[in-house]
Amino acid sequence: MRIAVLITSHLLFYHFTLATPTEPIRLWPEGVPGESHLKLPKEDIQLRGNFKIEIISNVSEPTLTWYPAKTPNGSSVIVCPGGGYNILAYSHEGKEICHWLNSLGVSAALLKYRVPRRKDLEKHHAPLQDVHRAIGIIRNRSKEWKIDPEKVGILGFSAGGHLSTMALTWNKKRTYNPDPTMDHDNLVPNFGILVYPAYQLDENDPNKLSPEITVDENTPPAFIVCAHGDKKWVEGSARLYIEMHRHNRPCELHIFAKGGHGFGYQNTLEEIHQWPTLAGKWMAAMEIID
Repeated sequence: MRIAVLITSHLLFYHFTLATPTEPIRLWPEGVPGESHLKLPKEDIQLRGNFKIEIISNVSEPTLTWYPAKTPNGSSVIVCPGGGYNILAYSHEGKEICHWLNSLGVSAALLKYRVPRRKDLEKHHAPLQDVHRAIGIIRNRSKEWKIDPEKVGILGFSAGGHLSTMALTWNKKRTYNPDPTMDHDNLVPNFGILVYPAYQLDENDPNKLSPEITVDENTPPAFIVCAHGDKKWVEGSARLYIEMHRHNRPCELHIFAKGGHGFGYQNTLEEIHQWPTLAGKWMAAMEIID
């Protein structure tokens, strides 16, 4: 019975809220920074598993796909799929999330960032450049897209959660030469939603955040959700919440008893499947949405 209800609600959800996305926008029409000399394999798309999850690998031409809400409330969210910085879980951690955000009146931007990791660079180096360019595009086109440039959020899963954390806590200069037609002075999102985020802890000291993550008095509000059974990453979510609390930053943390890792948008019968509802309530409480 429960499965039937979930399937029915899932189908109704898609029937009423599917938005028509724009054509993907190339983030670097002038050329990806620092990669003109690289010989990279061709991008590949596969459908894996019983749920036919769309997996994208070998992304060398990153894009942003805009999913406009039918009745926009002014808020927008950049969606960063996970995949260990090696592939992108593009459907259940990407497209489905954009449609859910649209159902809340939130316009969404699906980020296809560069993977796999670039040799001799930090795992997040190239993807963070893509995030910074995406933020600039959204804020520069805010009037055209009917969104508030001060309500631009970021949402990420697993490695995409780490990428989102990096964006939220970034306090350095950008790592590429800006283009005033595409970039914006403000590189930091206004809020973040982190779903089973990875790589949050220092590998040498589990009582500290990773060295690249620095929470301070300016870190934007965050919503974090993970499962107790996600043994590799759950402590990182708790540590990030502790640091947010110690710096008096708004933060909400949910750790569910079961759920594991990688379930994406409601792809589980465990209680953690309600995380989108909780995230929506948090956005309402933070006055991000009505």
